[in-house]
Amino acid sequence: MMFLLTVQNSNGSHSCHIFQMIVLIHIQYNLPALSLNFHDEPNPSDHPQASTIFLSKSQTDVREKRKSNHINHVSPGQLTKKYSSCSTIFLDDSTVSQPNLRSTIKCVTLAIYYHIKNRDSDRSLEIFDEKLHPLTREEVADDYCKHDPDHKHIYRFVRTLFSAAQLTAECAIVTLVYLERLLTYAEIDICPSNWKRIVLGAILLASKVWDDQAVWNVDYCQILKDITVEDMNEMERHFLELLQFNINVPASVYAKYYFDLRSLADDNNLSFLLEPLSKERAQKLEAISRLCEDKYKDLSKAAMRRDRKKSDTEKHV
Repeated sequence: MMFLLTVQNSNGSHSCHIFQMIVLIHIQYNLPALSLNFHDEPNPSDHPQASTIFLSKSQTDVREKRKSNHINHVSPGQLTKKYSSCSTIFLDDSTVSQPNLRSTIKCVTLAIYYHIKNRDSDRSLEIFDEKLHPLTREEVADDYCKHDPDHKHIYRFVRTLFSAAQLTAECAIVTLVYLERLLTYAEIDICPSNWKRIVLGAILLASKVWDDQAVWNVDYCQILKDITVEDMNEMERHFLELLQFNINVPASVYAKYYFDLRSLADDNNLSFLLEPLSKERAQKLEAISRLCEDKYKDLSKAAMRRDRKKSDTEKHV
């Protein structure tokens, strides 16, 4: 579905900004009230009105970059982007329903990079510590927690997983939603010691919930050959519990992350090309995530009943 917007001032940046607001309002219509985080502030991974954490963390670097470059002034003859001079809003071949995979992974990994670089602290949990749960047989260096990974390193890690598992760009966006939800719900930071396992856990969950062809834990063990299925299962269980089994991603939240990733791309000179926008796929995926959320909750209840039954049996032995 193509959205039309008539504006009096045909300024490209203003048109895109206005369009983003309208899309979020349109998609959000009739959605139920969303949860708040521990401090009663809107959680960006749940609430469409709250600013994404990654975009906020990137702004310090963006401002410094602009200062050092003395803010580049581009003349109209040098513009490479399409802007609408009438009622049609153009987007590139990276639309909300089928984002360009390579561009999306670059932006998502850049968002993760800014999370690590501009983190508030080094709060973590043992299940995500790479020293305690290594992903390879290679010995983890003693100073592994002191060196921030660069963007290329993060990109190569994520690209390898997405390529081998044949995951979609939609999955990359939802991976970022789950990552930010984990950080806020569990009140931890993504840092050098845990970033790989947190990212892997988010990808694992996103691929099961949002990808048309689910990738099983054993499949990731074929990609990361030194990790065990038991470790993957344990990490997945912890991830779900820390998310309080909330794996639903409203269409409005998905769209917000998509547009904020586009803003991040613009701020860092990464390109997206232009095409019309559709929201049907985002709404369909929202319905899928709700079904999967119910399924995980049912599995959790069944597991708890088994544990209680086992505990009662042991007491009577």
